[in-house]
Amino acid sequence: MEMFRFGNIEYLWGLLIIPMLTLFFMWSRISRRRALKKFGQKEILDVLMPFSSKNRPRFKFLVLMLALAFFIGGIARPQFGSKLKTVKREGVELIIALDVSNSMMAEDIQPNRLERAKRAIDRLVDRLKDDKIGLIVFAGDAYTQLPITSDYNSAKLFLNSVNTQIVPKQGTAIGAAIDLARRSFTPNGEANKAIIIITDGENHEDDAISAAEGAVEEGIIILTVGMGLPSGSPIPVLRNGQTDYLKDREGNVVVTKLNEPMLEQISAAGEGIYVRANNAQVGLNALFDEIGKMEKQEMESKTFSEYDDQFQWFFAVGLFLLILEFVILDRKNRYLKNIKLFGTK
Repeated sequence: MEMFRFGNIEYLWGLLIIPMLTLFFMWSRISRRRALKKFGQKEILDVLMPFSSKNRPRFKFLVLMLALAFFIGGIARPQFGSKLKTVKREGVELIIALDVSNSMMAEDIQPNRLERAKRAIDRLVDRLKDDKIGLIVFAGDAYTQLPITSDYNSAKLFLNSVNTQIVPKQGTAIGAAIDLARRSFTPNGEANKAIIIITDGENHEDDAISAAEGAVEEGIIILTVGMGLPSGSPIPVLRNGQTDYLKDREGNVVVTKLNEPMLEQISAAGEGIYVRANNAQVGLNALFDEIGKMEKQEMESKTFSEYDDQFQWFFAVGLFLLILEFVILDRKNRYLKNIKLFGTK
């Protein structure tokens, strides 16, 4: 079913000029009639001006105003498009849970863990097809950054804005991220679901293993990506405009290390796989292969088709009316004067 709209609807305000011109036209016709009455009697004037017409100027003005209306309508860009429709797509639903705690700023993975993770997610999105994706960020608690969607451009846009400052509470609550992800999938959706957790694994807040087991009971698998090296790295911080390193209460530099055993346990409990990132690669291929193994299910996705501009038709009608107005004379044609197309005088 077609929908109609104007691309630049604000230009329709120009239609207000038509009633203004109409008032001016009526005033000019009244003024002309009064002037003719002063000039002489109507019967005498009819003899002196046999080809004068009262209705032709009115018809010409009406045609001119219609032409103006169509031109203004054309400038407002009339468009046609299809209504919201439901299409069938095949794919899986993915929720990416990205760790944005301060430890993700460590530079054992260049340029740092968080930036490298964002680049990997960006490349992962490029390889998706007919899948839905959502983004959760977590530190001391978990927050929805992007609800589940098939709009990959929006996913990249929201990903670019991710940093360690977007969460109010620091820490690493992987269990909270899993629980939020479980609630973020499409309600009553039948597509296969997966949660990809990208973190250094320093979980201090909750029981991520139990959360992963709970996800499996709902048919959700857990994939984990370890960002960092087992040897660890200090955490850069900015103090007084200079780069320093995070220290504990005793003044010792804090070294954040990849907690690989924790991530392996989470992925095992979630019936998924664990991959470790390094400076050469982030395990993207292994993740994508695992996603490819998941049975594809039909998903419903609502989409708008694009609107097509139809201004050329408005301009064509306006041009035709403008030519018609030009062709019609204000006075009667001496050879066609007996044809009463515009009524009497």
